[in-house]
Amino acid sequence: MHKFRTISDVDVAWRTVLMRVDLNVPIRDGKVADATRIARVAPTIADMVKRRAKVVVLSHLGRPKGKVSAEYSLAPVAPALAQALGQEVKFLPDCIGPDVESVLATAKPGEVYLLENLRFHAGEEKGDMDFARSLAKLGEIFVSDAFSSSHRAHASITGLADLMPSYAGRLMGAEISALEAALECPKRPTAALVGGAKISSKIAVLENLVGKMDRIIIGGGMANTFLLAKGIPVGKSLIEADMVETAARIMDKAKEGGCEILLPSDVVVAESFAANAPHVVVPVDKVSPDGMILDVGPETVATLKSSLGTLATLLWNGPLGAFELEPFGNGTFGVARAAADLVSAGKLVAVAGGGDTVAALNAAGVADRFTYVSTAGGAFLEWLEGRELPGVIALLDNQASAQKKSKLEEVR
Repeated sequence: MHKFRTISDVDVAWRTVLMRVDLNVPIRDGKVADATRIARVAPTIADMVKRRAKVVVLSHLGRPKGKVSAEYSLAPVAPALAQALGQEVKFLPDCIGPDVESVLATAKPGEVYLLENLRFHAGEEKGDMDFARSLAKLGEIFVSDAFSSSHRAHASITGLADLMPSYAGRLMGAEISALEAALECPKRPTAALVGGAKISSKIAVLENLVGKMDRIIIGGGMANTFLLAKGIPVGKSLIEADMVETAARIMDKAKEGGCEILLPSDVVVAESFAANAPHVVVPVDKVSPDGMILDVGPETVATLKSSLGTLATLLWNGPLGAFELEPFGNGTFGVARAAADLVSAGKLVAVAGGGDTVAALNAAGVADRFTYVSTAGGAFLEWLEGRELPGVIALLDNQASAQKKSKLEEVR
């Protein structure tokens, strides 16, 4: 279990708090199109405001490659953040420099400032400590609430944590607690539902999970490659021919470790990848040469629902079928709703994450009924792979506060 200090461990009144959050949100026609990530970090910011801190919000947006670009400005995010907080958010058109320092020197307790895109400076993604020092000049305390960016050793992630007294925000703490509860110290029996299109993007995830889970449910396009590895023809379904041996190796490793692998027993097959394409349900070994598997069938859904009923913990990453095309989301939605019902009944801990997963659970109408749904993408996957995340490790209290205070004084 990771142990580090949280915002509950520090008095922030009248102090300038640098908060690294993830406001990398979609912007269309100059407005935020999806405010989910804003809503997730708002409670930590609101807590700092309530405790009379001077809050300085740091984030990136997109990939401007170290250059100023109007397309990637955080300016449109300020009004959306203000709406989430119910108070004014002052936007500054840069994130370092004398002008920024001058404005923040006059900041008052309870005020919130949003600085311009960190990635307008090449030093951010390079993890440049000079850039980190320029940021550190702006505050007295560092709060990290950007788990979704914690797989990057960027200046505002690891550099600030090295230079300043550092604490985890509420979202960071919730993400880590949920993932540790599902993967590191779960209630058993456990299962991971791993779906999506390709094995190649989740080899490390599967190889890590077969050593930790009691059961792995494999769905989506990647299940086709596993079926092919078992000698079951899948017609014109999406496969990765160069991953067949890998799939076989993972199944062998699971068998050796006593981890059960569940694959579809029946599937929904169409001859074109399109919404409402004519389709049939067939046993998994009866896919026609021209058929494409686009979803799991009702027998598989029933089996998976029954399997969920025997579990204490479920970790979910990836859909079971082409859920974005009607009606090929029925398998994903049916299993998701069954999991949500078990969570509501207090019989299951269900933790989910990944972009497609969040979209699928939202489409099923159950995202708010899972125990926890992570908005992190790459960081979530790297955690599932068993990797240490630089942004999490940087928060560990492995340096005495006096040492960090000394570093901060050197910066100033």
